Amino acid sequence: MEIRVNRKLSLLLVLTLVMSMFLAACAGGSDNKDNSKKDDSKKEDGKTEEISGGDLVIATLSDAALLDPQRSTDVPSANLQTNIFEGLLKKDKDENIVESLATDWKQIDETTWEFKLREGVKFHDDADFNAEAVKKSFDRIQDPEIAAPRAFIFEMITEVKVIDEFTVQISTEFPFAPLLAHLSHPAGVIVSPNQIDAEYEAMADGKEPSSVISENPIGTGFFKFESWTPGTEIVLVKNDNYWGDAAHVDKVTFKVIPEGGTRVAELKTGNAHIIEPVQPNEVQDINGSDNAHVDEKVSSSLNYLGFNIDKKPFDDVRVRQAITMLIDVDVVLEGVYEGFGLTANGPLAPGVFGYNEATTPLAYDVEKAKALLKEAGLEDGFKTTIWTNDNQQRMDMAVIVQGALKQVNINAEIEVLEWGAYLDNTAKGEHDMFILGLSNPVGDADYFLTQLFHSGNKGVSGNRSFYDNPKIDELLEEGRKEADETKRQVYYDEIQNILVEDAPIIFLQHQAYLSGVSDAIEGYWIDTSGYYKLQDVKFVK
Repeated sequence: MEIRVNRKLSLLLVLTLVMSMFLAACAGGSDNKDNSKKDDSKKEDGKTEEISGGDLVIATLSDAALLDPQRSTDVPSANLQTNIFEGLLKKDKDENIVESLATDWKQIDETTWEFKLREGVKFHDDADFNAEAVKKSFDRIQDPEIAAPRAFIFEMITEVKVIDEFTVQISTEFPFAPLLAHLSHPAGVIVSPNQIDAEYEAMADGKEPSSVISENPIGTGFFKFESWTPGTEIVLVKNDNYWGDAAHVDKVTFKVIPEGGTRVAELKTGNAHIIEPVQPNEVQDINGSDNAHVDEKVSSSLNYLGFNIDKKPFDDVRVRQAITMLIDVDVVLEGVYEGFGLTANGPLAPGVFGYNEATTPLAYDVEKAKALLKEAGLEDGFKTTIWTNDNQQRMDMAVIVQGALKQVNINAEIEVLEWGAYLDNTAKGEHDMFILGLSNPVGDADYFLTQLFHSGNKGVSGNRSFYDNPKIDELLEEGRKEADETKRQVYYDEIQNILVEDAPIIFLQHQAYLSGVSDAIEGYWIDTSGYYKLQDVKFVK
């Protein structure tokens, strides 16, 4: 097993990986259906009683990369932002679009929607929330000088028009069916207009975008930003002037603890109340404890192995197909995830609009893989690297892929990078192969496929395989302009079939989000995108 760890990480990551694989091997097969259930016999009958206030501690794998919601692209950052900021709309526990800062909305014509805004709302800096604030936030995310990686989510919007203090109209270039879902995306939240003004002033003085907003994020949410010690912790405090149902706890501390065993220890000793992620081989231990349990949520995200198509030999589709055929995805799901989550047959998860259960991935076939490599002139193999961040499951997955590639004399060295460096360097295209995941908070094929595969989104916007296929671009653009769902589905079916054959990435798994939750709290849930929902969390006795 060859692993090279980025020097920003400690040797502890390597030791953790080896120990994890050893424990998994000793454990043999797993029965995750039993392990994921807490023994209810340990619970006493009767209702719990809320303990007012309290300081909630969440132990997480990675620090946020950026606290500017319009310029960040990662889930650890969004987990902070979704508790500080709010958008016009949001999704409830059942993935339904519901009101947030907008209380009512209607379609005026094929390309125009009107939104009535909530009155009496204040930002954390006491600025008024109104139609001008909405317009200013959408103007900012579409501003080329801001270079927002998620600007493509709203690129169909041609105008945000202020009708009166609490009414806006949003016009689009063409009828866009998933507009409401896009408005529920974390990038579509409303930022304090004072902060936006201050940032433009800072940019005029030569500072970078996000220099103001990321250092002191100000929204309308039920928690307010208090402090950030990079690499260590971020602290939020209760917004006592929140317009809606106030948060129950007084403070939330997000502690960065990269090592899984340490997170579990923090949970079991009561030093942390929520830990995420829980490694699959830790589930039974937590559920067997006296004071905690594991919450499981099947996600709409995708875990995948990608190729940098700008680099040889991955510019050759035969090489990509061959490596895809060398990976037994079922072995990955059982060996790394112990059966948690769903095997991916394509990029989209069940429940996401555009998903097609008939999509058939390239089958595991070592002999055909060898034939393709020979055809490509690489029958003697080659050297490459597999990049991943300090996520135990991804590191374990890299080891399995490394072993599979040895069957055809491909010598793959594993490099583990710290989260921020990993995002930066894959955005720059410095990698060969890489393991990553992508969540789908919109729940629609347009957002997910455009982000991962449109040539206009290469790099930081999401297309880190640097895939460029004019036919895919054309189909994506036609699909987003089509209002009829049946016709839209035809576009996405064709796209998925092309992607299977082109193999810019290997579709691995729609993961299950595993959170360790203390029995001292209630009300926590995590959505299908992996975002922590903390408004209703409370301490109980």
